[in-house]
Amino acid sequence: MRWACILLPHLAMDGVLRGCAEPAAARVLISGPSQRRVVHAVNPAAAALGLKAGQSLVTAQALATGFEIHAHEPDAQSEWHRFLAAWAYQFSSQVSLQYAQALIIEIEHSLALFGPWPKFEARLRQELGALGFRHRIALAPNPVAARALANAGDGICVDEAGLLALLGQLPVARAGFGASASGAFARMGIRTVKQLQALPRASINRRFAPEVLRQLDALLGERPFVLQPYQPPDVFELRIELGYEVESSQALLFPLRRLTSDLAAFLAGRDGSVQRFALLLEHEDRPATTVEIGLLAAERDASLLFEIARSRLEQAKLPAPVRQFGLRADQLPAFVPEHRELFDTRPQQSMPWEQLRERLRARLGDQSVHGLRVHADHRPEHAWRGEAAPAAAATADSLPSPVRPGWLLRTPQPWPGASPELLSAPERIESGWWDGDDVRRDYYRVSTRFGQQAWAWREVGGEGGFMLQGWFA
Repeated sequence: MRWACILLPHLAMDGVLRGCAEPAAARVLISGPSQRRVVHAVNPAAAALGLKAGQSLVTAQALATGFEIHAHEPDAQSEWHRFLAAWAYQFSSQVSLQYAQALIIEIEHSLALFGPWPKFEARLRQELGALGFRHRIALAPNPVAARALANAGDGICVDEAGLLALLGQLPVARAGFGASASGAFARMGIRTVKQLQALPRASINRRFAPEVLRQLDALLGERPFVLQPYQPPDVFELRIELGYEVESSQALLFPLRRLTSDLAAFLAGRDGSVQRFALLLEHEDRPATTVEIGLLAAERDASLLFEIARSRLEQAKLPAPVRQFGLRADQLPAFVPEHRELFDTRPQQSMPWEQLRERLRARLGDQSVHGLRVHADHRPEHAWRGEAAPAAAATADSLPSPVRPGWLLRTPQPWPGASPELLSAPERIESGWWDGDDVRRDYYRVSTRFGQQAWAWREVGGEGGFMLQGWFA
């Protein structure tokens, strides 16, 4: 088997930067007690100012000014770790979060679907870059070796034949033995894994904890290493702390795009879709505002989800400034790909009807865009209904209906001119006594003096003139 390790060395900082409108500005994460705040992580702009992890906040403020300070939240970091595992689940069913700030993925069985490793690796890097997470990737025959090699460099790819030679050059400090064992090896003059292999195993077993030999054997592939598999959740929920009060829905579009993109990535990972979700706008001193969003069909396209959510958000009224912005989706049906012909003749710039329908509903309102369905009523003006959901196809055993014109007038109009030429026997319609709109009519297919064919009626008994109801093609 072949295992890929995606190391995320800046996971906490990248998670914060994703929610910032200006991620290039200098920013630091701080942790520790309030009496002694310590810099936990810095972004490249802050590093250029001379700031680095481990400095006290007082020292950092003495060295530079003008950088933004964010509190490090371990729970938020764990949430981003799980989010990326859900994203990786689309590439393999064997994904593990066992290592902190890293994803372990079994890719041997995925190469037939996603192509050879260079192509597969390029896709992983492209999608991680689009999501905003810096990373290093290594490939090895076992997960422990992949994780250790990701410490050594980016882009390392080794097979079974070359694994021992490459691991022999790996520094012991990067092989995953822990700080205590690595320090002891350094004091003994053991710098590489090859030097460690040369030591008698009995001597290592006497001087160190059993975990050291177990780690060494797993690293070399001589002992199976059991990974804890990841299982994607059935609910997607994500919140962005804005850090300031937002009074306009336009200012929420940047975090909204990020939320809908993350939702689409989550759905792709679990091969799901969404038909209903909610935007949660949290305020300072009043209950949160909820904007419900429903679609006629399940979707997972990021651009469509953003457009629909944006239209609904722009129509919502904000009762108070927004401090936190979130998205929740708990109805995640399986994704059904759109049916397309083998040779699609649709112009490339056109939009599928389903997406156009959803955009129009979001922009104009649910009541402004609807479908049509047949209604069981003989009266032509009552024989159809508007509906929000797509009309169901007629079943094969439906009763045959009489021929009707393709164009029905909204209301019958008096027949212009002389009486028309009758082309068919009358079809009598007597109905509506129960709703106060009782009709007793004889309908005919008629012809005008210009050769046009129409559908007209007159009252039963021949009283009154003809009324025009519609036109045949």
